[in-house]
Amino acid sequence: MNATPRFRTAEILAVGSELLTPFRSDTNSLFITARLNDCGVDVRAKGVVGDDPADLRAMLAHARSRAQLVVLTGGLGPTEDDVTREVVAEALGLPLEEDPALVEQLERRFASRGSRMPAINRRQARVPHGAIALANPRGTAPGLWIDQGARGVLLLPGPPREMQPMLEGFLRDVLAARTDPRRFHRLVIKIAGWTESGVEEVAQPVYTRWRDLDPPVQTTILAAPGQVELHLTVADADGARAASRLEAAAAEVSAVLHPGVFSTNGRSLEEVVGGLLRDRGLTIAVGESCTGGLITSRLTDVPGSSAYVLASVVSYGNRAKTELLDVPGEVIEAHGAVSEPVAIAMATGARARAHADVGVGVTGIAGPGGATPGKPVGTVCLAVVPPDGAPRARTRRFPGERAVVKQQASQAALELVRRVLEGEEI
Repeated sequence: MNATPRFRTAEILAVGSELLTPFRSDTNSLFITARLNDCGVDVRAKGVVGDDPADLRAMLAHARSRAQLVVLTGGLGPTEDDVTREVVAEALGLPLEEDPALVEQLERRFASRGSRMPAINRRQARVPHGAIALANPRGTAPGLWIDQGARGVLLLPGPPREMQPMLEGFLRDVLAARTDPRRFHRLVIKIAGWTESGVEEVAQPVYTRWRDLDPPVQTTILAAPGQVELHLTVADADGARAASRLEAAAAEVSAVLHPGVFSTNGRSLEEVVGGLLRDRGLTIAVGESCTGGLITSRLTDVPGSSAYVLASVVSYGNRAKTELLDVPGEVIEAHGAVSEPVAIAMATGARARAHADVGVGVTGIAGPGGATPGKPVGTVCLAVVPPDGAPRARTRRFPGERAVVKQQASQAALELVRRVLEGEEI
């Protein structure tokens, strides 16, 4: 007797012309991917297609040629541009049949609201021959499950509040028995102070060896302003073995990227810095110029940060630096507002004014204007005055537009605090 085929690969198609405009984005595929991964199904590709039947037909054929399970969201409404149901039925050679039970459910739903069901809604009761209709208690569009043995097609409504509970029910009641016993286990290594190519150059020889393991450790490298992430994945039915393998891999790569690795447990840099301050009973005050309060905002995004964040001053102008942070005017005159001496003076002033253990000062040129000879846009000076009172400062030049420079500057400032508190080189 043949065993029930299991689904190991999937592809997702988000249907709707509105998703191809600047005004709507596809978020459903993110939720679907996460939940399928939790069930051991590997999502190999995702796509967005408009309401044109020919385009949808072509993308569906391509998806079915590559994946065992195809999940479509959207296009199940009653209007003329809701074409998913019809296109899928035609592509699979399945005639559409009106389900009297669905018609009755739709009529009852409208009646419960004190209205009559428009005739156009009968379209939503049409089901491809052999398909299973999935109940939708939050809307009028039922989902559809078409089981073809080794392959399957799942149709879900587009609104997330309707799609998400329907998918959860399908995964629990139908797909659980049809998926691989292995699950995807992940660990994210977060690195500051490195470029993406720099991380790849140093770490690649390490994680190349992991591909020969059984099961292997797969890697993905991602870059964001001021941060690089290494995502490690192990597909294994044995959760304890997968966790052990991921921890060993994280230790290997952390050793070659030290001291840039600041998190292997999902924590953000502001959470890590906050944890260091809290655990050591220290407090912090910040003097910010070009970052405009972003450093403090990130620190105070962490619950419980009132235990260690004492004060912040956004001293954008030179007069504010002098009056609010006690930066000597002659230091600004001699070195310029964007300089390490001024950053140190800002950190010293913030620390003294707030009676904090740690002071941070940041000043720079976020752009697009403000550049001076020798100080192009993106030049940022950072300083930290730790409990021992000995200032540490550095100057960085960040690429990108204004918001990107500000984000990178805030990241660099928090990373400088982390390294100083941990006694690492800066």
